[in-house]
Amino acid sequence: MNPDKERVVVVPCSGIGKPFGTVSREAAYELCDSLRPADTRLVALAKLVLGDPAAHETVAHSQAVTIDGCKLMCASKMVRQSGGSVAHEISVLDVFRRHKELKPEGIAQLNEAGQKLARVLAAEVAGRLDEIHAPATTKGETHA
Repeated sequence: MNPDKERVVVVPCSGIGKPFGTVSREAAYELCDSLRPADTRLVALAKLVLGDPAAHETVAHSQAVTIDGCKLMCASKMVRQSGGSVAHEISVLDVFRRHKELKPEGIAQLNEAGQKLARVLAAEVAGRLDEIHAPATTKGETHA
């Protein structure tokens, strides 16, 4: 990737209390903290919903990947409403349909299948980052 470009913003679902929402967040943490920390920056959906100026500024000036937990696609909608550009949106449900053996259960703590689903999802998004032309940066910040 080109080290001179901005990081891709990752905005996961906030589906608190729902296994697919938890998978979304765990996948985002895996992507931003382990797989592609130099290429991504996590922005919490709640910050966009609450109108956090720094989060809105970050989203408005970066390409975004959204990871949604259900058909409502709240993360994608909020990025667009915040003036951001969604370069890639992915649904946990779509990934689950391709990996039905990985049925997530649990909310505060995902079962092993849910954790594996989150890792599969994170790896899939990591593979898409090259297509988005996500750049590495030297700022060192991985979360907004």
